[in-house]
Amino acid sequence: MSLQRKAVALVSGGLDSMLAVRVIQEQGIHVEGINFFTGFCVEGHTHAIRKKDRDKPKRNNALWAAEQLGIKLHIVDIIEEYKDVVINPKHGYGANLNPCLDCKVFMVRKAREWMEQHGFDFIITGEVVGQRPMSQRKDTMPVVQIESGVEDRLLRPLSAKNLPETLPEREGWVEREELHDFSGRSRKPQLALAKSFGFRDWATPAGGCCFLTDAHYSSRLADLWQSRGSRDYEMDDIMLLKVGRHIRPAKHFKLILAREEGEGKFLQGYKRQYPTLKVTSHGGPFALIDGVISEEELREAAAIVARYSQGKSANEVILEYVDTDGQARDLHVKPMSPEEMPTEWIL
Repeated sequence: MSLQRKAVALVSGGLDSMLAVRVIQEQGIHVEGINFFTGFCVEGHTHAIRKKDRDKPKRNNALWAAEQLGIKLHIVDIIEEYKDVVINPKHGYGANLNPCLDCKVFMVRKAREWMEQHGFDFIITGEVVGQRPMSQRKDTMPVVQIESGVEDRLLRPLSAKNLPETLPEREGWVEREELHDFSGRSRKPQLALAKSFGFRDWATPAGGCCFLTDAHYSSRLADLWQSRGSRDYEMDDIMLLKVGRHIRPAKHFKLILAREEGEGKFLQGYKRQYPTLKVTSHGGPFALIDGVISEEELREAAAIVARYSQGKSANEVILEYVDTDGQARDLHVKPMSPEEMPTEWIL
């Protein structure tokens, strides 16, 4: 009996990775998935926090996809290791703070290490030539293979016929004629293949679920780095940048205001780490103060929070200020008017 070959697939939960796995499964290859957790993935976080998103799916798309495919999924936490990719990308950023090419090199390298440790034969991904401007160009795809050290043990089933032959193809582990020649940004070939496999559901938008591709999120991260004078971050920073209204009146402090009930409850989980402000005389947002501020700046911060309360037109609004030791006191302020608050403060 011939030895059954084994492939590890990078599984994002999107359609392309699902299709790549099924194409290889159809050739009798044993496939297991690997999903790398960076902390920057969009799915689940904001939907779970915001009350208005309560009805949206809160599934982990990679786990869900693995279940549909009938494969085992290995979720690997790379938060700390991944920092250097985000902070110092060798190949630079895309349109925002997305280090896509460095990210792909890093993840394929980690997958190669996993493959070697667990006795697997090759790696598959759902990449399509020309689909993404940084990491999925014909001239950058070889960079991933070389810099990750995987060389020709990386197979891209959806675009294989547009790329040089790989080891699994030369050795006859997979039939090249059963692979595909997809290219470009059109989704029509993938949708047709999905239909032929009987797939009826998948994560949208297809591919990239990374907050670093989002201009708004990236500008907040850039602001964080600038204010701290250091290109670094912690997991709490990643999460807080996703939530609320961020307002920076000065370089050394900013406010994070809940925009609705779900965000307010989420931000309250940080009240032991940050001083807080809460409007008590009217309906209004719960807010965190990120930074050390003077008494005068505290009153300015309170006036800003009051501006977003139901008392924004009142002569006086009362807020409760609580420091990180749990000491509370009331502040009586006049809400800041829209004219008094520069638009550049709003991140």
